[in-house]
Amino acid sequence: MTMASLLTAALPSPAGPATSHWEGGGRDWRLVLAGDWSEALPAPPAALRAEPGTRIRVDMARLTHWQPPLAGALWQLLAPLARAGVKLDLGGLPRALRSQLLRSLPGDTGRAAAEPEGPPPRWHETLSFIGATLAALGRLLRGRTAMRRSDWLWQVEQTGPRSLGIVLLVSSLVGLIVAYMGAEQLQRFGAQSFIANLVTIGVVREIAALVVGIVLAGRVGAAFAAQLGSMRAGEEIDALTTLGVDPVEHLVLPRLLALLVTGPLLTLCAGVAGLAVGGVVAVGLYDVPMAAYVATTRESLSGWDLTVGLLKGSVYAMLVALAGCRQGLNAGRSAQAVGEATTAAVVQAIVWMVVAASLLTVIFQRLGV
Repeated sequence: MTMASLLTAALPSPAGPATSHWEGGGRDWRLVLAGDWSEALPAPPAALRAEPGTRIRVDMARLTHWQPPLAGALWQLLAPLARAGVKLDLGGLPRALRSQLLRSLPGDTGRAAAEPEGPPPRWHETLSFIGATLAALGRLLRGRTAMRRSDWLWQVEQTGPRSLGIVLLVSSLVGLIVAYMGAEQLQRFGAQSFIANLVTIGVVREIAALVVGIVLAGRVGAAFAAQLGSMRAGEEIDALTTLGVDPVEHLVLPRLLALLVTGPLLTLCAGVAGLAVGGVVAVGLYDVPMAAYVATTRESLSGWDLTVGLLKGSVYAMLVALAGCRQGLNAGRSAQAVGEATTAAVVQAIVWMVVAASLLTVIFQRLGV
């Protein structure tokens, strides 16, 4: 199945039946929502007394999907009860929806939520972001996602064709350096015919993917962090959360999937550019026959080198997307904070790529691939 057909199949399906009703009695009540919610909330029962000592719990354990109007409907229903002193238990709500309701509800419920708890550790933010991204990918595969195909195609255009020129330029220059420096050493032993092996293995297996990752980190990862950071500063992400739109599905998923598509394609183009420039050096400066260079290159590419290079390009592109989106979503609400998030995205992406390159190289060598 192609990526386009996968995304088409993953578009949200029509809403199914939904149920919402009240349970309990006396001073202990429960509002139960189940199914694919798109209906109006039921009014509180006549037996429910809106006074201090009454407790209401919202149960959404059996809710499979919900629409944006749910946030406003819950606020309209619960705000008068909170003003009357009713104790609200919102532990059964999704975290994003719960946090928004707690900040806006009157009474002790809203004040308790507004108390500062201190920023969570950075590793906790990273793990939470990765978990939310994996959950969004799972919903995509199940066809329950808010991501639009048009957003994905837009990100593919921004990250792929617009990055091709700089990728070809940098990979060509790196291929020139690798071919020239390698040929200088091989010439001492009269082994100029092995220039093709050196360029093919070095560029296709390692350097092309790393060049693409670094270029994407500086051009795309920084842009992701700046875009999402600006949205965070302008409270656009808070608005999406209030409307019931998951920011990870709406903003992160299209960017991540776009780089997963364009990353290996850019790596392939970078490898071709490096091989071509290496051939110019070998044929033009060291008198290697063109036919011999092409034959040796084809022989070298018959193994796992091309597959390993494309796999590394995909991994590096994914890390760039995760670093940029993670820093953007967790940026502060000032211009300085957005700038710091943009810088941190580039640094974090490069560090992650170097660590991943080291691990993948060791793993593939141990496996004999």
